[in-house]
Amino acid sequence: MQPRKLPIDYTLAFLVVCFSIFSLVGIYSGSGQYASSNPMLFVRRQLVFYVIGFILMMAVAYFDFEVIEKWTWFFYGVGMVLLLAVPLVGVEKNGAQRWLNLGMEIQPSEIMKIFLVIHIAMLLARAGKYRLSFKESVIVTSKILLYSVVPLYLIFAQPDLGTTLMIVFTLFVMMFASSISLKVISILTSIGLAGIGAFAYLYVYQLDFLKSILPSHQVPRILGWLNPAEYSQGIGYQLQQSLLGIGSGQLTGAGFRNGYQVQSGRVPEAHTDFIFAAIGEEFGFIGTSILVILFFLLIYRIITIAFHANSLFGVYICIGVIGLFTFQVFQNIGMTIGLMPITGLALPFISYGGSALLTNMLALGLVTSVHLRTKSYMFGEEETIE
Repeated sequence: MQPRKLPIDYTLAFLVVCFSIFSLVGIYSGSGQYASSNPMLFVRRQLVFYVIGFILMMAVAYFDFEVIEKWTWFFYGVGMVLLLAVPLVGVEKNGAQRWLNLGMEIQPSEIMKIFLVIHIAMLLARAGKYRLSFKESVIVTSKILLYSVVPLYLIFAQPDLGTTLMIVFTLFVMMFASSISLKVISILTSIGLAGIGAFAYLYVYQLDFLKSILPSHQVPRILGWLNPAEYSQGIGYQLQQSLLGIGSGQLTGAGFRNGYQVQSGRVPEAHTDFIFAAIGEEFGFIGTSILVILFFLLIYRIITIAFHANSLFGVYICIGVIGLFTFQVFQNIGMTIGLMPITGLALPFISYGGSALLTNMLALGLVTSVHLRTKSYMFGEEETIE
């Protein structure tokens, strides 16, 4: 089925425009401490990223996503090469080596998460739509783990715990929605819950042992997350200032560029990881609620597209994108209000950054491609998904 003249979903496009407004306003307000001599520096760059991203979204939507299914091996291989290049020639920032300088700095883990999603979507689509036996499910699950373990290890070693957890969550969501046996899903769920329980036990009763087995850079983040008041002048400073900023915003906020915590520079990375704190302080509960509602509408729209898709591969692409966006939104907002530990995950479409924004727009392009090639049939009949 040929796409429409304009390869675009107008609902998704409208949401992207709304996100861009929040992003540009938040970045302008939160980047003052980093660009005092040129307050428009990061805004202009983000606007350029949005224009390029929108073109990328339309370009990806123009191509038939089912053709991409034949090339998932190639994309997976490219992603692996980029990840393997990071420890060799990668750029280091803030103690983490996550970027490659290819004329412009890119973050291979951002690219790999999309390539891995479409590769796993291909594997699940080939497994079919009917419930698999336990043995068949173990085989499919083993393949998924085989293709995931190496990129996950490379991303975790950068170190990038946030992206690692995001991919793990996304793969689990895709598997949960697939034809894999519920027994296998239950086993995987039990393993995850056991890990969380073991962490909680060690934190309460064996904290010294927990510190000895965790990476050294993760220990301060966990202590600062669980006890922000106790460590407010040290490892919990960032979270404490974020909480003060969001709390002081109250219902309507302090007003554009009037947030004391943000404008005084007390909230580090207020234009990137902690941009939600800037929005919360200056636009209050109303502003943050509107932003969260926009994210709900985005997820709902992608769910609707998945429900109407005629291709299993397309369905799993949509589910994978839902998993990526859901985890990022929950993790980023959660860490600014103390519900989740602080990681380097950006707020999708809002935080400043080229690699993350372009990757998210690429993901929306794939979803749009699925939508534009969904066939409707007279009298409500639909093509059988095979």
